[in-house]
Amino acid sequence: MQRISVTARLNRSTLQFEETAYARLESYLAEAVRTLEANPDQAEILTDLEQAVADQCTKRMRPDQGVVTLAELQPALEEIGSVQVPGVAEPADRGARDATRPLQQVSEGALISGVCQGLARYFELNVTLLRIVAVLLLFVSGGTMILVYLILMLLLPYAPAERGGAPVRKIPAKCRQFVEYVRSKFSAATN
Repeated sequence: MQRISVTARLNRSTLQFEETAYARLESYLAEAVRTLEANPDQAEILTDLEQAVADQCTKRMRPDQGVVTLAELQPALEEIGSVQVPGVAEPADRGARDATRPLQQVSEGALISGVCQGLARYFELNVTLLRIVAVLLLFVSGGTMILVYLILMLLLPYAPAERGGAPVRKIPAKCRQFVEYVRSKFSAATN
């Protein structure tokens, strides 16, 4: 004798799952539990997630169908997506994010030109920590860090202004004007 389906209660819905579909659902929910283990609202989120899975599977089932198969479950899980903690990127996602986010200067919230702000955003680091490291390197390098900063300031393009971003201060605005002036003179000289 072989077990063909498994009954699962997902929040308020009870559904029959094919063995392979149940195994996939079990791994999906176990991953969600691991992701949310430090979240104080874990139980509520998991309840909502179970209900969303039940609703999506029911929506995809034919009226005469009594068992959820992998053919219904997989698209339902893809539509719901993986569970993520807000503000925390998945490790596998990091490479893809760096490829889509170019290295740029960010004027909003910058102290000088936005080089540290841009590097911090690109590498997903704390900007204050990066600024402290830059100042320490300034003293250790005997001032060479100023030259490195100026080169980065002239080479890195500026990120477009974000809606609702921090206002651009006077010094970063003047630096941006200076960089644009130098770039225009260099462009005119090379043409």
